[in-house]
Amino acid sequence: MLQLRKDCKYSLIVASSMGVRITPVNSQPVHSSKLFEMHATSAETNVATISSSLGLPVKVLTTFVKDSPIAAFIKSDLRARNIDYEGVEVPQGDPWGYRHQFNIADSGFGLRGPRVQNDRAGEVGKTLNVKDFDLERIFVKEGVQILHLSGLIAALSPETSNFCLELARYAKKQGTLISFDLNYRATFWKGREKELREAFAEIASLSDILIGNEEDFQLCLDVQGPKAGGENIEDAIDAFKGMILNARKAFPQVSVFANTLREVVSANEHLWGAIVYENENWHVAPLRKINVIDRIGGGDGFVGGLLYSILKGMPSEKWIQFAWASGALATTFLTDYAQPADEEMIWSIWKGNARVKR
Repeated sequence: MLQLRKDCKYSLIVASSMGVRITPVNSQPVHSSKLFEMHATSAETNVATISSSLGLPVKVLTTFVKDSPIAAFIKSDLRARNIDYEGVEVPQGDPWGYRHQFNIADSGFGLRGPRVQNDRAGEVGKTLNVKDFDLERIFVKEGVQILHLSGLIAALSPETSNFCLELARYAKKQGTLISFDLNYRATFWKGREKELREAFAEIASLSDILIGNEEDFQLCLDVQGPKAGGENIEDAIDAFKGMILNARKAFPQVSVFANTLREVVSANEHLWGAIVYENENWHVAPLRKINVIDRIGGGDGFVGGLLYSILKGMPSEKWIQFAWASGALATTFLTDYAQPADEEMIWSIWKGNARVKR
């Protein structure tokens, strides 16, 4: 059973390496575009934005390039999202020194799928270190209800793997709940498979909430599940449930397992579903059609909705509903994150009510 700490300054803290995404306008591909929009991004702050938009106190632990206009842009964006931030200022050095990551990505359209290029050379977030943060102040004196980590930051570099491990170990001792979204990326794991599998297994062993998509549990934690490219997802629900039960055997201390499900019909039409397992209860959101403007951040929206519903003390059967709808909401935004105006906006999506609100 999940037990949230009381009297905490922060409902949710995330660890992240911040960057920017540049996206062609009008759903055009990158290689033929001359006009781009830029916004601040990271998977973990995408998650946090659901809670911060709905009034909960949220903070990101990160790091910045000193005197960088991109860092100033990111800080301004976080303030606009009601997200507190804390992190050291690292000198850039020479022109080949540190910088914030750039994601260059189009949204795709119809049968032309999105393409994403991650440009992370010299990324300042690779230097994240717990020595740069006063953990006693953050987790003991101020207090945190949930610490959220993701596999993107955990796999970014040996330093960030250790950063996430030490954060999780310390937070766990203080009674903070640990949420871990596995977020497997093959390019991050190349050549580091053994090291990362051990790190991810330890973080998972400290976690209270463990989240993945169709393949994350298998690729990150070597948990047996459905074969990729096999039967369609709707017919494989029992196999996904079996995978979660296998994960539960491997990590019995985890209270909540969540697994998002997605089938892509086109860039603008997906079938979206999820499974949540808590306290020996199954909650399933069957695959439903959603319309997509930009798919990036949909999974993060799901995680953000799940954590918000837990923080707000909703009944467990409501968690998957709010999370599913938060993920669906995120795919209607051109930013990588959703900014719900209120809970009603999310519940209307779950109910399939797209009527005008006056």
